[in-house]
Amino acid sequence: MTDNGNPLLQDWQTPYQLPPFQQIQPEHFAPAFAVLFEKHLAEIDALAENQAAPTFDNTVAAFDATGATLDRVRLTFENLCASESPATLQAVEREMAPLLAAHDSKVAMHAGFFARLDAVHQQAAVLDLNEEQQRLLQRMHTDFVRTGATLQGSDRERFTAIATRLADLQTQFAQNILADESSYQLPLTSEADLAGLPDFLRQSARSAAKERGVEGYVITLSRSLVQPFLTWSMRRDLRETAWRAWTRRGENPARDNRPIAREILILRQEQARLLGYENFADYALADRMAGSASEVHALLSQVWEPAKASVEQERQAAALGEPTDVEPWDWYYLAEKVRVTRYALDDAQVKPYFSLDAMLAAMFDCAERLFQLQFVEKIGVPLYHPDVRLWEVRRGAELVGLFLGDNYARPNKQGGAWMHVYRKQRRHGGKATPIVVNNNNFARTDNGPTLLSFDDVRTLFHEFGHGLHGLLSDVNYGRLSGTHVPQDYVELPSQLMENWATVPEVLAKHARHVTTGEPIPAALIERIRASQTFNQGFQTVAYTSSALIDMALHLQSDPAGIDIARFEIAERERLGVPREVGMRHRLPHFGHIFSGGYYAAGYYVYMWAEVLEADAFDAFEEAGNAFDPALADKLHRYVYSAGDSREQGSAFRAFRGRDPRAEPMLRKRGLLRSE
Repeated sequence: MTDNGNPLLQDWQTPYQLPPFQQIQPEHFAPAFAVLFEKHLAEIDALAENQAAPTFDNTVAAFDATGATLDRVRLTFENLCASESPATLQAVEREMAPLLAAHDSKVAMHAGFFARLDAVHQQAAVLDLNEEQQRLLQRMHTDFVRTGATLQGSDRERFTAIATRLADLQTQFAQNILADESSYQLPLTSEADLAGLPDFLRQSARSAAKERGVEGYVITLSRSLVQPFLTWSMRRDLRETAWRAWTRRGENPARDNRPIAREILILRQEQARLLGYENFADYALADRMAGSASEVHALLSQVWEPAKASVEQERQAAALGEPTDVEPWDWYYLAEKVRVTRYALDDAQVKPYFSLDAMLAAMFDCAERLFQLQFVEKIGVPLYHPDVRLWEVRRGAELVGLFLGDNYARPNKQGGAWMHVYRKQRRHGGKATPIVVNNNNFARTDNGPTLLSFDDVRTLFHEFGHGLHGLLSDVNYGRLSGTHVPQDYVELPSQLMENWATVPEVLAKHARHVTTGEPIPAALIERIRASQTFNQGFQTVAYTSSALIDMALHLQSDPAGIDIARFEIAERERLGVPREVGMRHRLPHFGHIFSGGYYAAGYYVYMWAEVLEADAFDAFEEAGNAFDPALADKLHRYVYSAGDSREQGSAFRAFRGRDPRAEPMLRKRGLLRSE
């Protein structure tokens, strides 16, 4: 393989074998992928042409070790497209999305290799395989079947064409959202425009303006700016302007996501039918813990009506403030007034105790106490943006992996918060330690430390939970590594880690006033903890309405006749979604389900995992110690390090000693009905 000077094809003689970020240019990716696609297919051809009888080692394990260089480059590409994607790279992303999908289809439909894999799978009951090997065989065979390996003739060709077109459409959908978010700005040009905004928010708005080369203050559609603005701005007219821009992302006539979403739904339905499923939801759920739409609805129904009842109580409480005719752009503002009155919690007074650096130290301290990990920051290692920080993750003298933190919002970065990897952990085919990155979109301040709301702190801990899932992975095979688990299980490690953000001893140690250095008062910690069920009706309805409408969309057997806008309105009316609450994600910008297929018919997974995590953390509360060593050891072995090497229900039972119960989740949300 000749590299023609392409850094993506060379050995990476960089610290920790990180990508050579300073050398990589957008134009390097397409030629590198062309070479690596060919190399990967040649590897699979060789496996298929092996004259020896198919075995686990020469077929299943051998396939898991193929495509290592392609995987390395693809992960780099995916990370940069999400985290630092100028227009030139976005153009390459649009070019490569269908080509990557086409390559995946060629692999999935490689008849010669699948024949050997299927032969091993048919012998599974009599093979002498350990639990992880059995799991790899079962998961790999399922992967191939679900991506069309058993299809024949024109059905195979059509399935490949659908996958290619879906990749193109999903990329367009995501880039349209990024364009809407990065191009919008609400200028605040006078003191009247800034009325009610606390100092930290003014600083963040000034930093956003400076970053965009304009004078004064700017509110962007980064959640870390627009949501605080909706919370504190006394200007109802400006709140309405910001809210409408925020909720209309994806509806810009120049880049309208609604016809894109409709075509995605049509193609997914056709794909599911080709594989023998009535609709896409049935196809998606067949490979998740829930198993069926009825199980999903059984879970969501437990919270839907209680949450709507709580919203009505919350609305009545909010109406005691001003204005009395509560509109959607008023809810955050009025809820904050009620929260301050009820719990004596003013976020502007609370935030000085939650600097970003202090909360990073808090989560690293939790990881050390639970899992004996040490995070050692390394300065001067070349990375892809000056915002990014790098830590070695060690357990004593052992290098466990690398952790990158990319915490600030910027124009060329997608919104939200997420975890990804540059290198996944594995032992087979050569030991690989993981390189994990956590992305957030906190608002930068030029003057002094970055201060977080408590919701920001929970987001930080949430993504760190995903990060630990990748870092602590301890399996042999890459296919089973880290977060590569069913979607309704992958949120367990992340949502579980959020609980340590509210442990009093963690806050007492790390939440210190950014100016005085004084520890957060114990009474304030208790008020924060007591307030965790506040506004949960609003939060639960906003989330659950999105989950229910996602499921309703993907249960359609004939989506060709769907008008996305009308469908959303009709479903909201049918469900009785309170107008002033709405959905957490409206369909034209619902990136979870339309920017890729991972969460399609699967937005419910956060609540499914919340049942698991609330019950799991209850074990620590029952023990009376949030860092109980025996429980932490079991958590490490059965959850954070296991990847997909064990069936997830079995893994949870190994930790908890029984199946999960929903009561802790309902209690945590304040929705448990008293008898």
